[in-house]
Amino acid sequence: PLLGRVEGRAYATLIAAGSDGEGAQRQIDRIATGWRLKRVAPPIIVNLAAQTPEAITAPKTVPEAALVQARDTGAALAEGLRIGLF
Repeated sequence: PLLGRVEGRAYATLIAAGSDGEGAQRQIDRIATGWRLKRVAPPIIVNLAAQTPEAITAPKTVPEAALVQARDTGAALAEGLRIGLF
């Protein structure tokens, strides 16, 4: 069981969505709340606007700015864990 082993651990979310991604974010937050995790960065949601069956199955390209933001968030989370901040 996870309870008793993960409380207070840090997390961040990076979501690539076909629409607004808010539903996915809400579900992740519900799970994280149940596990008593601690959000340490604002959510990042990239809308790739894949709404048709063709767009959903097509290869996606994440904009460079979103990739930079994701890398920065991941690096900050890793550094915070490394130095014991989280």
